[in-house]
Amino acid sequence: MAKIKIKTKKGAKKRFKVTATGLVVHHKANKSHILTSKKRGRKNRLKKSSVVNSVDSLNVKRLIPYL
Repeated sequence: MAKIKIKTKKGAKKRFKVTATGLVVHHKANKSHILTSKKRGRKNRLKKSSVVNSVDSLNVKRLIPYL
């Protein structure tokens, strides 16, 4: 009997990326609109992607099993 494949959650696939070392990376929020009231330094910090917490990364990896 064939093994059942797990479907990838498409929303998680679009939001998260798994690096070669196994870390889960995501983009920071609050960078899409109302940018005039935010300082330049804050906007520059929001450009960088950040690593997901190790506890949460286990849940994310369950959502995207084949990435």
